[in-house]
Amino acid sequence: MSVKLDPIDLRILAEIQRDGRITKLALAERVGLSPTPCWTRLHRLQQEGIITGYHARIALRRIAPFAMVFVEITLGAHRQADFDRFERAVKAVPEVVGCWSLGGGIDYLLKIVARDIDGYQRLIDRLLESEIGIDRYFTYIVTRTVKDDVAVPIEVLAEPGQA
Repeated sequence: MSVKLDPIDLRILAEIQRDGRITKLALAERVGLSPTPCWTRLHRLQQEGIITGYHARIALRRIAPFAMVFVEITLGAHRQADFDRFERAVKAVPEVVGCWSLGGGIDYLLKIVARDIDGYQRLIDRLLESEIGIDRYFTYIVTRTVKDDVAVPIEVLAEPGQA
């Protein structure tokens, strides 16, 4: 269910995606509002669940070496209980930082961050031994990040007349 947003709402969303720590005054200036109406709109966007949180991007390589791996997963059975069991299991694994259910040839795509490739393989071995329904998996090791935006192109996705 989409919420009706006007061009100012969309500009607010675009600005806070670029800079979640922007001051209310600077945000108001960038979107062409005075501070109070801007704050009211921002608060409404939060209350309506359109803004779901604010996050920091961490330069993980500056903290520790790591391996990022994408994994295609196909389950052996496709009943709702099989999907539920798998999803509960992966939600409990901290190294699984992203999981998407897909239509098409595979059931899930996982994004995993591990200390190294050996750590990743131990994790996969644990998942396979836990009998959560994995039939096949294919591993793709990230060798270089080319683009990793967290901001989505709101201006492109908004319905005509909203941007």
